[in-house]
Amino acid sequence: MNAIYGILWLGALLKWGDWRNWRLYYPTILFYLLGDLLYQYLLSAHYPMWKYSPQGLDDTIGLTHSHVSLSIMAIKYPATVLIYLSKFPKANLVKQALFIAFWVLIFAVNESIDIKAGLIQYYNGWGFHWSLFFNLVMFLLLKLHHHRPLAAWLLSLGFIVFLWNTFDVPSTVFR
Repeated sequence: MNAIYGILWLGALLKWGDWRNWRLYYPTILFYLLGDLLYQYLLSAHYPMWKYSPQGLDDTIGLTHSHVSLSIMAIKYPATVLIYLSKFPKANLVKQALFIAFWVLIFAVNESIDIKAGLIQYYNGWGFHWSLFFNLVMFLLLKLHHHRPLAAWLLSLGFIVFLWNTFDVPSTVFR
């Protein structure tokens, strides 16, 4: 399944992504990656919100949550940024809102498939509804970061504090 997702995201990148101008989007790709790396380092082993559970061939060849997460960071995140930001509507607020909703829907469908296939499990109060909310905030922050990085970093910090308190993350995650 991991390979199928990778192929789908690479295909989408080649068809719709502005991969020739990747340097324009590189800082936002790094911003996106750093957010997930922070989650992986602090929470995934000690207080996870979600974990990937490889199935089928992925499990047979010994892939783990970490392998799946790294492949998502290497393929899905850059593809997402290169498509999302390059195709973002310029002026019309209604079109912009619908575009963001479309991307939240793409990620929701992806996660729904993962849930039905047993590829992801939730922990510590996280659930699909939290993923929807998180993805909405994430897509807003990715767009903001592309134009105003400092504002995106500050709002991200506030969002992290909100999630940290909402999910009562223990300080023991700082190992």
